[in-house]
Amino acid sequence: MKKYSRVLGLAAIAAALAAGVAVWAQLRPSAVPGIVAARVVAEYPHDPTAFTQGLVIEGGQLYESTGQYGHSSIRRVELTSGAVEQIERLNFTYFGEGMTVLDDRIYQLTWKSQTAFVYDLESFEQIETRRYRGEGWGLTDDGASLIVSNGTATLTFYDPATFGVTRAIEVRDEGAPVPLLNELEYIDGEIWANVWYDDRIVRVDPETGDVIGWIDLSHLVPRTQRGRDDVLNGIAYDEDSGRLFVTGKNWPTLYEIELVPL
Repeated sequence: MKKYSRVLGLAAIAAALAAGVAVWAQLRPSAVPGIVAARVVAEYPHDPTAFTQGLVIEGGQLYESTGQYGHSSIRRVELTSGAVEQIERLNFTYFGEGMTVLDDRIYQLTWKSQTAFVYDLESFEQIETRRYRGEGWGLTDDGASLIVSNGTATLTFYDPATFGVTRAIEVRDEGAPVPLLNELEYIDGEIWANVWYDDRIVRVDPETGDVIGWIDLSHLVPRTQRGRDDVLNGIAYDEDSGRLFVTGKNWPTLYEIELVPL
């Protein structure tokens, strides 16, 4: 009887270890592309009521798209003070999502309305609307195409003039799809993407969809200090100065960071 119990005990331990390894394999950062951390260079105030969906720096100026029904907007923000200098609010029927600036126009997605708004960069006057299929999450551009995430592992490229689809890629890490891609930023020939409910940014090859690496930002705001939906979301790169900024939904701080290898 004791021998039989010992066998059962060993079997249970082995099963638990196997389950633990399986879970770890799913959650661990990819070992092949590697992972880097980030050092905080500076901190700036950020509107804690802003449900950040898109973050862009253009001409040294910070632009932000916010979400939630009845609270969605695009805004121009003074970077160092966090003061909102200009704002355009969406109709309460729209849930604002990602944004980008291309050729002096602001492009903003909506979540489920399959509608994109196009604004004049200076006046925020709405110039036109565009239609697309599926949900809108994150938005960036490579200077020629609009790049859209929809909450899956797929990134879709659109012609900004017609909003016609030109191509799509699936983001994969060592062959495994990376779903829940959210806010996007195009940086030095790479697509950087927030992953919903993940404290890491994934760096993506825009030609193949292969993961180049991961950036760990879990140290910025511990999960115990934020609400369930107050996730990391918002990447802005100042191409002129090389400065990099990140924030999150309803976070009170905008962080300027620089990458450091682990």
